[in-house]
Amino acid sequence: MPTKTTKSANNADSRYLKVSSILVSQPKPERSPYFDIETKYGIRVDWRSFIQVDGFTEKEFRRQRIRMEEFPFVVFTSRNAIDNFFRLAEEMRARISENTKYFCATENIANYLQKFILYRKRKVFFGTKKLNDIANYFNKHKDQGQFLLPCSDTGNNDASDFLKTTKVKFVESPMYRTVSADLSDLADIKYDILVFFSQLDVKSLFDNFPDFVQDKTRIAAFGPATCKAVLEANLILDIQAPTPETPSMTMALEAYLTRSNK
Repeated sequence: MPTKTTKSANNADSRYLKVSSILVSQPKPERSPYFDIETKYGIRVDWRSFIQVDGFTEKEFRRQRIRMEEFPFVVFTSRNAIDNFFRLAEEMRARISENTKYFCATENIANYLQKFILYRKRKVFFGTKKLNDIANYFNKHKDQGQFLLPCSDTGNNDASDFLKTTKVKFVESPMYRTVSADLSDLADIKYDILVFFSQLDVKSLFDNFPDFVQDKTRIAAFGPATCKAVLEANLILDIQAPTPETPSMTMALEAYLTRSNK
């Protein structure tokens, strides 16, 4: 990676330089529209998670004095939360009732539950994009017991704020921590575009390369919090999503590539 930071700037024409390589800060999926971009534009797309998840030990979790098997309702907003909830339950020999109901932010998260439970529609509820989509289900169950919200050590402000509006009784329970991954092997590798999906990706970049210089490297960011983190790091934000014109990151990249690689 190059060194020393640059100031935040605009998307001037001088930033539309030809692209031959992209680094996406996520694990490589089995299928992805990014593969179509590789073929269409003859470029290389590499994948590398900038962050890693470390689960709490049983000893760390016990300090919260929470008995997870006593909660009739559990709220999930990520696969990491699901993985660590059931891992800790197994390690602590907590017997999660078959009648436990699960409230998930999206259908993909809900489907991931099938790895751990016998999936029944009447005990799994999910939103289209966020928990707010299933507010009526929270209201229906709010007088029937407490909700457990597994989360990272930094909490889950969005979910907590929403649950407060529903007036349900809930407990936020950290079960894992998200830390910067070791990217030292990328020190001498340069990419034309870096794609970030979380403010933690930006933090990891500087944790690994404190003297990072953007220069001609273009930065793509997904989501308002990620875009804000890029700008606060005094980096130039060249590509952002979602927008009305480009609701996905691949669409935003294509819009850029049609100009840069014409």
